[in-house]
Amino acid sequence: MQIEDAPSPNFDDRKHPVTLLVLHYTGMESGDAALARMRDPEAKVSAHYMVWEDGRIVRLVAENDRAWHAGVSRWQGLEDLNSRSIGIEIVNGGHDYPAPGGGLPPYPDAQISAVIALAREIMAHHDIPPTGLVAHSDIAPARKIDPGEHFPWQRLAKAGLGLWPQPETGASCVWSGGDTSRLNTQLAAIGYDLADIPAALRAFQRRWMPAAITGFADADTLRRLAQIAGAYTSAAGGSSSPQA
Repeated sequence: MQIEDAPSPNFDDRKHPVTLLVLHYTGMESGDAALARMRDPEAKVSAHYMVWEDGRIVRLVAENDRAWHAGVSRWQGLEDLNSRSIGIEIVNGGHDYPAPGGGLPPYPDAQISAVIALAREIMAHHDIPPTGLVAHSDIAPARKIDPGEHFPWQRLAKAGLGLWPQPETGASCVWSGGDTSRLNTQLAAIGYDLADIPAALRAFQRRWMPAAITGFADADTLRRLAQIAGAYTSAAGGSSSPQA
């Protein structure tokens, strides 16, 4: 795997071990524009890596340093996620720069193959568990929606990165409509911040139910939520307590 270097001045010292890998889209008109911004000292943003549409990988910040990509965020009860994570920016116009024919621009096959190769190496090097692969929208659900509902999480899971239990279509849902305590427990078990429940639900749906992003806890969402929370709890050894 070839990696080019384009150093950014936008980093500082890491304060915690790496436990997360955060995936973003650039959300700009071009990769060149995104790269220039992440290297602009006045912008005060960066990531460790950027992956272009053709699969080219650029390193902006060394992994042992703290890049500035997560912003105000929270996951599994923890903050300062810049210190706890590696950030990958994936060149994609996202919601602000749609494809020429309309709709969200696709992630090319070569690009996703490069993301998989890079993520596999990062997660192995830092011993990041499957539950530590997150979207920017997961950790900042009230602010961010990237890498978007069009990102192929299932393909990454098939490559051994992250979790993707197959939906249990037709399974019964035994939750009562007012069981908000259980809803909160399941969201927290995955890692979501509970400060804004509708935003957390939209982030959950964007990743796990991309065809139904409503922010409402309907029967299908509750069923899928219970399934994903169970998978995360099992992967964590039966405990959802964060490690400081």
